[in-house]
Amino acid sequence: MSDVELVEVVSTETGMRLDRWFKAHYPALRHGALQKLLRTGQVRLDGGRAKANVRLEAGQKVRVPPMHITGNTRSPAATRSPLSEEDARFIQGLVIYKDRHVLAINKPAGLAVQGGTKTSRHVDGLLDGLQFDAEERPRLVHRLDKDTSGVLLLARDRATASTLGNELKTHEARKTYWALVNGVPSPQRGEIVLPLLKKGGAQSERVQVVDEDEIGAKYALTRYAVIEPAGSKLCWAALWPLTGRTHQLRVHMAAIGHPVVGDGKYGGAEAHPGGEIEAKLYLHSRKIEISNPSGRGRLKIMADLPGHMRKTWGLFGFDPGLEDELSEEEF
Repeated sequence: MSDVELVEVVSTETGMRLDRWFKAHYPALRHGALQKLLRTGQVRLDGGRAKANVRLEAGQKVRVPPMHITGNTRSPAATRSPLSEEDARFIQGLVIYKDRHVLAINKPAGLAVQGGTKTSRHVDGLLDGLQFDAEERPRLVHRLDKDTSGVLLLARDRATASTLGNELKTHEARKTYWALVNGVPSPQRGEIVLPLLKKGGAQSERVQVVDEDEIGAKYALTRYAVIEPAGSKLCWAALWPLTGRTHQLRVHMAAIGHPVVGDGKYGGAEAHPGGEIEAKLYLHSRKIEISNPSGRGRLKIMADLPGHMRKTWGLFGFDPGLEDELSEEEF
């Protein structure tokens, strides 16, 4: 039988909810079981009863009862296998920006951000290699699709994670994507305002354009601009998602008849021109602009194109310098 423990809250956990603290330290403890422990006073904070949503402060002590009461096996924090030197070198080689608060990597196409069915290697599982001199491993604050490359932001502490998360949620952050799309949109600059909704089962889930009055429909806004056409069949486009819906850019571009090249899920056969164009997704998170957590103005982070897009840009003679002439704010 385990004895009662008094676990001290550390500085990096300041502001964390009590229920989330338990989830981080005791992942096997179910939500219902924790609620019962709180309700009966078996979990206490500095000797007093506490609610699940109370915010913690450094130095407070959490009373953790014997785990036989819960019927769960306790495991302090989620256990992870030590990162191999090869994996550490790999993830560190992706870093394109680092300061006291923020890290950014240029995520390669094909690397998932988080794990899932049949996904054993992902950014989240490699984050121990990016702790460097910080007190804790960095935190994900947003996601990119597995096959989308480019800037992925990470927070190096809990407070920064909260700040960046709020900025991304309220769309104060500005994201610029580069894409190779089928055809040339007309007009060459515009807005796409089409509500989106996930439909289908676990194995066939797709995001679809729906009527705004359909139950579950979510407002979605994308701005786009043609940077340079390659004849009439393809073009290099800049895309700015003003909302953050799943697969938003891919679904919106397909909906106006100009799917992202390589996106067979939403673009069908039109998304695969063949020839010297590799059968990969041509969507890249080129730039993110956010408020600098250090308080010094805005922070702009840019990521170079992945190999398959760089090769195609060279094939068509696209000049990346043209990108500097366009911005979402011009609309």
